[in-house]
Formats: sequence, structure tokens, C-alpha cells
Amino acid sequence: MTEFGEFTLEEYRDALASGKPTPGGGTAAAVALSQGAALAVMVCNLTIGKDRWKDGWTHSEYCLRIATPLMSLGHELAAADSEAFDSVMDAFRLPKESDEDVEHRKEAILSSTRLASEVPLKTAKEALVLLKCLPKLAEVGNANAVTDVAVASLLVSAACKGALFNVQINAAGLPDDEGVSLLREVDEIREQAKIVSREVMTAVHVRLNS
Repeated sequence: MTEFGEFTLEEYRDALASGKPTPGGGTAAAVALSQGAALAVMVCNLTIGKDRWKDGWTHSEYCLRIATPLMSLGHELAAADSEAFDSVMDAFRLPKESDEDVEHRKEAILSSTRLASEVPLKTAKEALVLLKCLPKLAEVGNANAVTDVAVASLLVSAACKGALFNVQINAAGLPDDEGVSLLREVDEIREQAKIVSREVMTAVHVRLNS
């Protein structure tokens, strides 16, 4: 498994820019989740223990518990996303000379496509959970770091919405009932992310102008 967390920024950038299909958008979305989580952790740490921001300690501690594991999980999901897509490509390359080959290839394509949907769906769900912490953090966290909450929100929102595109494209390769159900879930998460993202930005602008 590729450990994207061990890449330098230049190595990661160059890997994305290569002519290879992986790492791609799904990996970038998961890395964005890790980075957004790290910024949220920073704001929490700048709030907790500071008497001036005592009203924000409780929520910051809550947010910290959610964001901290996502710094590592984001990198794990990034690697899993690349591997899942590679498995789809490998499945399509399988031989189809005999009826047995065809059936094996069909099953491999289905199982790998299902995995390639599940990984970004997890990225999106984890991102949404963190995103929901950020409006309140913008309201009660260290006011000097409120713009960092804004950037965290942009990264986490991009992680969520970007991952959903990968779910959406892979859902097309699943059986009708499974694909329809998955797309319905995509729409629900996307709508929630849109609403919460706006709430964060509203809270940030209010705090900046107060």
C-alpha cells in the first residue's frame, strides 16, 4: 500500500501530476480530509487552555476527538482509494477467452467497482462528520484562528464533495438497485455538505465582522 503520509509535498504533487491514473481525484480528496482535519486540530489546540476562549473549550475538545484520528485516516483512505481504482483496471484486463474467464472477469469487475465506491463513500462520510463540527468552532474557537476554520472547511468540503463524484461514477457500474440506492445516499450527503459549508462561512464572516 502506498503511504501518502510519508511522501514529501513535492513527491505527492508529482505523483498527482504523473501520466498515471492513480493517484487521482479520490486520493486527493482523502488527503484534503487529512489536511482539513489538521487545521481543525490546530484551531482546537489554540483554543483549549486559553482563558480568553474558555467558552470554546468544550466544543474544541469535542472537535479534537473527531478531527485527530482523521489526520491519519485520511492518508489511509488516500492509499485505499488508489488501490481500489487499480483493482478495477486490473479486473478489466483479465482474460475473456472462455466462458469461465468471462464469468470470473465479470465478478472481479463487480467486486472491485463496489470497493471503488465504498472507499470514497467512507471519505465523504468522515468528512461530513468533521464538517458539522466547524460552524460552532468558528463561533466559539480562538477568534484569531477563525480564518483557519474557514480554510479547514474548504478542504473538508472539497474532500466530501470530491469523494462523492468518485462514488457517483462507480455507482454506474453496479447493479441497478444497488447503484440507485448509492446515488440516493450521494445526493443526501452532498446536500448536507452544501448546507453545513454555508453555515461555516456565515459563522466565519460574522466572527470576522464582530
